[in-house]
Amino acid sequence: KTDAAFVCSLCSVSLLPVRLRECAMPPKGQKAGKMPEEGGAEPVVKKVKKKRTQSCTSQIYKVLKQVHPKMRISKQAMSIMESCVADTFERIAGEAGKLCRMTKKETMTIREIQSAVRLVLPGELSKHAVSEGSKAIMTLKGFEGAAAAAS
Repeated sequence: KTDAAFVCSLCSVSLLPVRLRECAMPPKGQKAGKMPEEGGAEPVVKKVKKKRTQSCTSQIYKVLKQVHPKMRISKQAMSIMESCVADTFERIAGEAGKLCRMTKKETMTIREIQSAVRLVLPGELSKHAVSEGSKAIMTLKGFEGAAAAAS
């Protein structure tokens, strides 16, 4: 018999049966900690943090409460709304990127976003979106002006 009786399934290293837990890679879902000494304690296991995904659920909920205060929304409906918002964002961002490339500009400005909204959204919806966006920009510039005046 050879000394290498087992092969670690994670890192493909030949191991003795007694050294099976001293392989090079940690188990799935765990980060690498210190390897235990001979006859020592178990390694310190660090928790893997979940990657945060961007979500618009709170904003969707606020708009729903403004329009219909007594109405509620299910998780499935919120998921559908979330995917609709993400799809619209992707379309507008893609169109604005194309406009930047066509004009040979490296910076995407308000003008490109506004033009992309006019191209992507149909008729009356684009007019409302542009007016709401302009209103939001004016509010933002008002806050910037107030902050500059305060300092």
